[in-house]
Amino acid sequence: MRDRLKRRKKTQEKAAQQPAPLQPAYFEPPAEADEASAEAPAAAPEAPVEAAPAVPTSEPAGEGTSETASATQSATGVRRPRRRRGRGGRGRRRPAQAPLPQAVQAPAEVPAAPAAALLASPPKASKGLVVLAIGLPGSGKSSWFKRHHITPLSSDMVRQILFDDATEQRFQDLVFSNLRSMLRARLIAHRPLNYLDATNLSPHDRHSWIKLAKDFGYDIQAVYFDVPLEVCLERNQRRQRVVSEDVMRKMAAKLKPPTFEEGFSKITVVRVRAKE
Repeated sequence: MRDRLKRRKKTQEKAAQQPAPLQPAYFEPPAEADEASAEAPAAAPEAPVEAAPAVPTSEPAGEGTSETASATQSATGVRRPRRRRGRGGRGRRRPAQAPLPQAVQAPAEVPAAPAAALLASPPKASKGLVVLAIGLPGSGKSSWFKRHHITPLSSDMVRQILFDDATEQRFQDLVFSNLRSMLRARLIAHRPLNYLDATNLSPHDRHSWIKLAKDFGYDIQAVYFDVPLEVCLERNQRRQRVVSEDVMRKMAAKLKPPTFEEGFSKITVVRVRAKE
């Protein structure tokens, strides 16, 4: 029994001599401002706390908060939550924030120019002139160009070049597409004067030529051969290239005199001299 008591007593003495087991502890590196507060004795929580007098400071709002908190803690003995500082250490000021952008006023709307001022503005300079001949076969278009020593672009010329026959009437779309390409090439080359010898009977037939000229900045004029159908039929019988009378009458029914509303800047009318 005594041996057992001796063993138990030795075991208890050895256990008392062993150090206490390690316990996890979480701490932060001490700051210089907290050293005074660590040395101050802790006061009883029930003791009344008097408010510390306010200390005037010249720093802006938000600066020096940590020093005031540590002074209050050393006077009262109550530890308050410590404010975390940045990496810059004590005394480093925060970078000044850029001022917020001020509201930008929208530019005042410019009043639209009145319609009268737009109409009064000078027109753009024309690059050249395009002249359309308008009239029935036999009305004297080709003779008028020869009399004025002008070599125009004509549908008969394209027929002669493509089909070796100026009287060929089967491929009208092909003929006029090539004629349009030839006029476009002259406008691209900035030729000042361009004449087009074709019937151009209706406003629909003339619209594509007018649009093409204006797209390239050219002025467009018309030469209208106002010749009676009977005179055209009589001249047609004396020509080498004869057009049938039925076709001539259909073309005469389709013929419409040109107007300035179509876009012409000038209209010249050619008539037959009356017999004495």
